Amino acid sequence: MAKLKSLIKIEGTLDDLTFYKGRDGFLVRTKGGVSKSRIAKDPAFARTRENGSEFGMAATSGKMLRRAILDLMVDAKDGLVTSRLTRVMTLVKNEDAVSPRGARNVAVGITTPQGKLALKGFNFNNRAIMSAVVLSDINLTMATGEIIIPDFIPAQRLYVPEGSTHVSLISGYLNLDFITGDKDLQLSPVSNMPIDNTSSTVTLTPAAVPTGAGAECYFLKVAFYQEINGIQYPLNNGAYNALQLLEVL
Repeated sequence: MAKLKSLIKIEGTLDDLTFYKGRDGFLVRTKGGVSKSRIAKDPAFARTRENGSEFGMAATSGKMLRRAILDLMVDAKDGLVTSRLTRVMTLVKNEDAVSPRGARNVAVGITTPQGKLALKGFNFNNRAIMSAVVLSDINLTMATGEIIIPDFIPAQRLYVPEGSTHVSLISGYLNLDFITGDKDLQLSPVSNMPIDNTSSTVTLTPAAVPTGAGAECYFLKVAFYQEINGIQYPLNNGAYNALQLLEVL
């Protein structure tokens, strides 16, 4: 690797040289590595092909989940959620003990206790971990997806970002088939309240039990707002909103 000192800044490949921009400026290196065609055909790279295939399936499963809960996740995610979720889906895939190497997948892994455990508790915004945001017991009824937070006092039972005046809570109950991609997400009504010392029991009941033959996933989302002249505005574009996959069945 060498630094490129020139008035002309180049990015791309020219003959055997690759030009790119790094943290230290514009850099150049020689092309190297094994060709794509050799990896695809050479028996010596059989493990590489198997690993690549399984990684691709794990990434696809993560994409399925993200798209299935887009209505919840749109303002409650961090910039690395895709790669973080792919890593978790790889752990779920590893629990597939019946498929051959190269074909292990999330659809089988998620049916195992350890596969479910790997995905349980995933936070979609690592800047807002649910256990650090909600400081109350969260009671989930898996038969209906209903979430109850008893004796909830927002000013005392939340980590409140500076500037927020109101908070909204919503639950989601998802059935997702990781083989077909079929999905059914049922949401509860939004529970919105001022961040004060009023105590109440928050009850979040999804509209229905989702249909399907896939994995059942239960979500809780907490979103913060700032009220100005009677209108609530999302606080800092959702940077402090929390979304967690509470349980997998």
